Amino acid sequence: MHGDRAVPLKIVVAGGFGAGKTTLVRALSEIPPLLTEEPMTSASVGVDDIRAVPDKHTTTVAMDFGRITVDDSLILYLFGTPGQDRFWFMWDELARGSVGAVVLVDLRRVDDCFPAVDYFESRRLPFVVAVNGFPGTDAFSREAVADALALAPDTPVVRMDARSSDSCLSTLVALVEHALDRTHAVHH
Repeated sequence: MHGDRAVPLKIVVAGGFGAGKTTLVRALSEIPPLLTEEPMTSASVGVDDIRAVPDKHTTTVAMDFGRITVDDSLILYLFGTPGQDRFWFMWDELARGSVGAVVLVDLRRVDDCFPAVDYFESRRLPFVVAVNGFPGTDAFSREAVADALALAPDTPVVRMDARSSDSCLSTLVALVEHALDRTHAVHH
């Protein structure tokens, strides 16, 4: 550690449309989060599937940003990606320099998370799969989720509630531990 400067770590929060990315950033950020949510309009009809999230009236169009000071030595910067594929061109910029990613999953719409899983796997960026606790999704085991997503055996799968700061923080801890384990394995 150089003096009393905290180490900043960048974390990407990704996943499908309506999986809880903005909710996670809101739950954790110690500063008023920067949110680029816009009202959903008739232009999204037939494009964005809101059947599983009928109360969703806004969508992220650029990114969400939040900050968490863990302690005097560590600050986490959260960058939430937009969920729709028409905004994926921004993912490379959001992921550049990050320590890893949280891929939020709504098991009612599991297909929506495959692009995020594929994205981080193809770039060899450490990630955890965070199963957000939507109603009726607790019946699936960690192994069933890992199998359904064809995850590598070392990819952590955690259960969480994006509305709970404690739950979100546990997910970030799992990500940082996973990233450190991967770094340690590469160097030894």
